[in-house]
Amino acid sequence: MDRQEGRSRKRHRGQGRVTLADVARQAGVAPITVSRALNTPGRVSEAVKARVDAAVEALGYVPNLIAGGLAAAGTRVIPVIVPSLAILTFIEVIDAIQKRLEAAGYQMLLATTDWDLDREAGLVDTVLGYSPSGVILTGLRHHPRVITRLKEWGRPVVEIMEVGEDPIDMNVGVDGLALGRAMARHLLDKGYRRIVFAGSHLGHDYRAAQRLEGHQQALAEAGLPQGPVLEYAEPASYAVGARALADLLAMTPRPDAVACSNDILASGILLAASKQGIRIPDELAVGGYLGLPLAEHLSPPLTTLAVARSDMGRQAAELLLQRLEGMTPAEPVRDLGFTLVEGGST
Repeated sequence: MDRQEGRSRKRHRGQGRVTLADVARQAGVAPITVSRALNTPGRVSEAVKARVDAAVEALGYVPNLIAGGLAAAGTRVIPVIVPSLAILTFIEVIDAIQKRLEAAGYQMLLATTDWDLDREAGLVDTVLGYSPSGVILTGLRHHPRVITRLKEWGRPVVEIMEVGEDPIDMNVGVDGLALGRAMARHLLDKGYRRIVFAGSHLGHDYRAAQRLEGHQQALAEAGLPQGPVLEYAEPASYAVGARALADLLAMTPRPDAVACSNDILASGILLAASKQGIRIPDELAVGGYLGLPLAEHLSPPLTTLAVARSDMGRQAAELLLQRLEGMTPAEPVRDLGFTLVEGGST
């Protein structure tokens, strides 16, 4: 980092928005040139455009999209950015966030990333342009510029779903490695040894990949080789679960247990097993993750790792609201843990 960039970052850390004039000084051009480079790039040379883009990146500049006075004060809007609305994991969390924010007089703005960190970065740039009072993000992995901009932004940020030691600001979630270890250890304690991990969308859903890593760690700690992994590219569904059952039954030697990346996949396996007359858990034990209400109504009920999703959303909103009210939360990083709910599937 050069000295000019360092001075610029220091000057604006926690002191509000970087201005177009700041970008102009950093790039060594007039403010009107910056405006043209950003809004009508065809009107400037490639060299000038490159200098402006470098200045924007270095300073974390986000254009004002609302009136200056309101931008300075912050709107009563809280963006909540999640990977997907097609997965039930996030619905209860979002619902709890919305209810708590609305009770405090704030409105939630919802956006989805489709598991794409570049898309998340673009969404963060956009929502910051509307001067929200705070932001709630999913997970702890983000584009580096997102982390830098939000740390320097000066308003409250809460990251949800997973928990870690170095959040942007505040954090409420669960330990993915611990989840994976817990289900594997449960199956091992039950006497199962030919244990498969079945996961969906692992290349995108890195929190599910963390559960796989924890699963393999538990097998290694028990002196067993890493278990086989069934991986499906598409998001979890009951249909994918049915495919997983067919794949499990075709394996040699046949597994005696499967740990699934979520309850949706596990439920699909149980529903397909019921149709085919496969005895659960005698022929195959099945474990899940999430604690969906459906799990207890299956036959047999699903053994799962339940996470307090509504409580997670409520606490995330509470942390953000406390900061907006000028308070310093006693526990800005919160590991909510999980509960092993033992059904008849293991």
